[in-house]
Amino acid sequence: MPRADRPLSGVRVLDLTRVLAGPFCSMILGDMGAEVIKVEEPGKGDDTRSWPPFVGGEATYFLAVNRNKQSLTLNLKSAEGRAILKKLVRKSDVLLENFRTGTMERLGLGYKALARLNPRLVYCAISGFGESGPEAARAGYDLVVQAESGIMDITGFEDGPPVKVGTSIADLVAGMSAAHGVTLALLARHRTRRGQKVEISMLDAMAALLTYQAGIYFGTGQKPSRRGNKHPSIVPYEVFKAADAYLTLGVANNSLWERCCAALERPELAKDPRFASEAQRVQHRETLVPLLNEILAGRSAAEWMKRFEAVGVPAGRIRTVAEVCESEHLKARGMIVTLPHATAGRLRVLGVPIRLHATPGKAAAPPPRLGQHTERVLGAVLGLTKTDVARLRAGGVV
Repeated sequence: MPRADRPLSGVRVLDLTRVLAGPFCSMILGDMGAEVIKVEEPGKGDDTRSWPPFVGGEATYFLAVNRNKQSLTLNLKSAEGRAILKKLVRKSDVLLENFRTGTMERLGLGYKALARLNPRLVYCAISGFGESGPEAARAGYDLVVQAESGIMDITGFEDGPPVKVGTSIADLVAGMSAAHGVTLALLARHRTRRGQKVEISMLDAMAALLTYQAGIYFGTGQKPSRRGNKHPSIVPYEVFKAADAYLTLGVANNSLWERCCAALERPELAKDPRFASEAQRVQHRETLVPLLNEILAGRSAAEWMKRFEAVGVPAGRIRTVAEVCESEHLKARGMIVTLPHATAGRLRVLGVPIRLHATPGKAAAPPPRLGQHTERVLGAVLGLTKTDVARLRAGGVV
């Protein structure tokens, strides 16, 4: 039986984004089969192409989020460059941009102008603070949005300063939200026969992650605060230190607590009235957690993991990034993929986490070199000849 097309096969995406939020979105769409044309500034390209470290002259940052794309260089500051983009818009389904709010309108490339050229266009704009509200003009940087979204205020230990998440979470969440929004707009287009604008604010996306923390404030008026690795409603549900490494223990109900005590060879703890219920364990956290750390220090993390697994208690060892990138489990799941790159060589990337069993996505093509597909795209999509492209290149248009 032949493999079905990937779910976004036949969808053409013009990707004007750079750095992380937008490229992460377009990579998701490309993994799912969309034809992604990455529009880059001639001679410079995506900002991250120049960010170290490098492999074979290619920036590892750029390589991480730009697979399954074609690179077209196009100078949008030139009238002819903008004219070419408009011709491409007429033949495309989606346009992505993450310029500062108002930039595309000043170039004559805002949603209203492009929708007149192609009413079926799904136009996705990603910005830091959105297109409305008193702070709409602010530029969006991951660190700034992490700070202003409340996420940093609840990240870190009680007696320490606010801490950012270890990856660029605001950019990544905005990129995922944008991919979600684009696919929803494409789905709606089947019914309405018209495209629409999708607007993603990094601040909106991050504030939405507050979920139950915001719920605590809305419901009680209490301000959630930094708690380190402590969960506000469950104990033990945090990081502990075994004899040789850190591990996590997730005991979310009384049944798991009884099994946990059995694995610890301390069944009497399950009967201790201070720890007999979820609420009592939270109330007596300052007594219980040091006691568990004392017990767990007696064996290696591997030994404890075997014991917890045997009785069905959720537990995990804190792994390094290197360990995760070499994980046999992730390799077996197809989450570590090798792609051939002309200059970077055998390039390893993370695979596709969304697993569609009938129409699966795929990390198929390596990230493009700057302008690698300019001639191909302009020829195949717009019918330009090699002579036409050479003239455009000589004029600094591509």
